Amino acid sequence: MPPIGLLLGHVDFSQLFLNLGSVHYDKLGDAKAAGAATLNYGMFLNTIVNFLIVAFCVFLVVTWFHKYLMKPAPAGPATTRECPQCAMTIPIQAKKCGHCTSAI
Repeated sequence: MPPIGLLLGHVDFSQLFLNLGSVHYDKLGDAKAAGAATLNYGMFLNTIVNFLIVAFCVFLVVTWFHKYLMKPAPAGPATTRECPQCAMTIPIQAKKCGHCTSAI
């Protein structure tokens, strides 16, 4: 949260709250000390922003892992080829094309 607070002019989201009682409190600590019922939406915003930051970092690490560390399996020997007459894929062992019936 410090980088976000710096960008927004040192705003501390954790101190944002909605007082559910009739007495006004300037700070969340004062309201908690008095035992007032509060809705702490600032802490909720902190949690959401922290989750999004951590999720984005995990996404970047997993993407990097798959891109650079996971090597594709080597290609095995070819098992098919194209028919010179109809350009359809046929097995290498074939003597006649199954699509156009031309001899290969």
